Amino acid sequence: MTADPLPDLDEEQLAAVTAPRGPVCVLAGAGTGKTRTITRRIAHLVATGHVAPGQVLAVTFTARAAGELRTRLRALGAAGVQARTFHAAALRQLRYFWPQVVGDRQWQLLEHKFRAVGQAAVRARAGTDQDAVRDLATEIEWAKSSLITPAEYPAAVARLRRDTPGPAEQVAAVYAQYEELKNQAEMLDFDDLLLHTAAILEDHAGVAEEFRDRYRCFVVDEYQDVTALQQRVLDAWLGERDDLTVVGDANQTIYTFAGATPRHLLDFPRRFPEAVVVRLQRDYRSTPQVVAAANTLISAARGRVAGSRLRLEGQLPPGPDPDFTEHDDEPAEAAAVARRIRKLIADGTPAAEIAVLFRINAQSEAYEQALAEAGIPFQVRGGERFFQRPEIRRAVSVLRMAGGRAADDDLVGTVRALLAPVGLTDEPPAGASARTQWESLLALVGLAEELVAVREGLDLPGFVAELDARADAAHPPTVQGVTLASLHAAKGLEWDVVFLVGLVDGTLPIQHAEGDDDAIEEERRLLYVGITRARRVLALSWALSRSPGKGRQRRRSRFLHGLIPDHHPASRIAESRTGGSKPRCRVCGSPLLGAEAMKMRRCGDCPSDVDMELLDRLRSWRASTAKEQQVPAYVVFTDATLAAIAEHRPADVAALVGIPGIGARKLDRYGSDVLALVADRR
Repeated sequence: MTADPLPDLDEEQLAAVTAPRGPVCVLAGAGTGKTRTITRRIAHLVATGHVAPGQVLAVTFTARAAGELRTRLRALGAAGVQARTFHAAALRQLRYFWPQVVGDRQWQLLEHKFRAVGQAAVRARAGTDQDAVRDLATEIEWAKSSLITPAEYPAAVARLRRDTPGPAEQVAAVYAQYEELKNQAEMLDFDDLLLHTAAILEDHAGVAEEFRDRYRCFVVDEYQDVTALQQRVLDAWLGERDDLTVVGDANQTIYTFAGATPRHLLDFPRRFPEAVVVRLQRDYRSTPQVVAAANTLISAARGRVAGSRLRLEGQLPPGPDPDFTEHDDEPAEAAAVARRIRKLIADGTPAAEIAVLFRINAQSEAYEQALAEAGIPFQVRGGERFFQRPEIRRAVSVLRMAGGRAADDDLVGTVRALLAPVGLTDEPPAGASARTQWESLLALVGLAEELVAVREGLDLPGFVAELDARADAAHPPTVQGVTLASLHAAKGLEWDVVFLVGLVDGTLPIQHAEGDDDAIEEERRLLYVGITRARRVLALSWALSRSPGKGRQRRRSRFLHGLIPDHHPASRIAESRTGGSKPRCRVCGSPLLGAEAMKMRRCGDCPSDVDMELLDRLRSWRASTAKEQQVPAYVVFTDATLAAIAEHRPADVAALVGIPGIGARKLDRYGSDVLALVADRR
């Protein structure tokens, strides 16, 4: 049965769905029905005869998202559409075309590069401890995604002022050795899949013609996260054609550290002047209160391109205001979150509709412990794969063996009955481990219920086939437990209740982003992603110390300025600790917004009293220091930090560390030199 792709669309969604073939750019804000819109567009193109299902290639960035696209497209009658990640699509194409171009002997896929990078580091006499090798592997991935060769690497990172995991020449040597080792072993890493696919299509006209005859229409989801390498592959797929639909939101660009850039999304109307551009801003996910917080946060961002700005418009009924809470230490914060979650569950909120989100995975431990002590089931996103769990593998085996022998008139009842012998009891068992396994089995029943509602006539073999497809696509069902996840891992997900925790400077924004305005703005976008995951309840919290009794040395995240209402108790707590005043411009007295304003302690358009002679001296000192240490100048101090020093003219250590961007490490390295330069001007 084919569903009509057009009903229940708002005006903007309908415009995107029914836009003619050709270049279409959908700027889709969080919660605006992005996936719904692009799947309906594909189904509409198929239903109206513009393209056959097998001629459509839709690409996205995770196997889970690709699996979701396929599930929705099947329900819309477009089951033949290819929906894959960039890498999965490239691997499939490379395997098909390799014999025509290279030969019968196909190179093997190097799924884990850690060992090879370690061997390359030994050859290049670089650091070989686990952390060093991991950092080098990540840097090599960034370089390849950015289309930067080993020979080009030193100049490229100097031009980009990139913080590298070692001297640039040494990193380049490791990179070169890694490529040599890999080629000698006839292995391809994941980036090679894209590089070789692009090269084959660019260099072999016959292959390109065959591919382009097969695929006529392309859709790219999350286009703001495309790397230079992925764009090269997309260009090779397209050739001279323009039957392309892209969907993205520059406000959710959170992977620039891996080579992603929103520039391709922002420049799309310039590249295709005849493109249809549709803006989706009606937020159907979150309450107006959550939407207002998201808008306030992102409106303070610097460097936003005017044409890409999306201001969400909440469409849901009103809900509670976001809550802000300050705690003395991290254990106290985690315990308070656990207590509130327990009450929410007792009041009827399903555990699976609650998430605790944090900046780094190391923050998870305190919440795992607090939830376990409170007897609350949870899952850590990014942990063991759902379909690899022993209880799930046993369950799928049982369902597969039952096959056609089981009655299919009640699929849900059949699944529940078959899973009873392997642990699915009517009531949850005691013990955390047994409860976790029970929740996993119950998730399979929940998935059966979801599929029966949208797929008429689904039988047990069909359900098992769906499980196999989801296992291949890493697309698990929802487990009935609270989700613990990093902000990066939460992208693309949503919950009724979201706790954003650990919101202190040094964690969000992360410490290594200090001194880099672009990195600070990416941290802001991470928080924006976190806020827009919440449908109804949003709670933000922070702790002033890592451990009990260690002193309240932290300060809440700068991104919370402007979010916390003046009348909120958390605002009054902060005011009492800072002498009763919120951060305000020292010239005009207005509240400060943005990293640069906070650093200068004045609004960007207020008069500056920078000591230009001192600034020149600071720049000269920085240049000589950077040369001596063989690092880019910005690694010592950024231009903005030097300007802040020249404007504030700090007289002592306390005043110097009061300038954002100057932490303990930089104080130890450079503090005495800077204070001496300032003293010479007094």
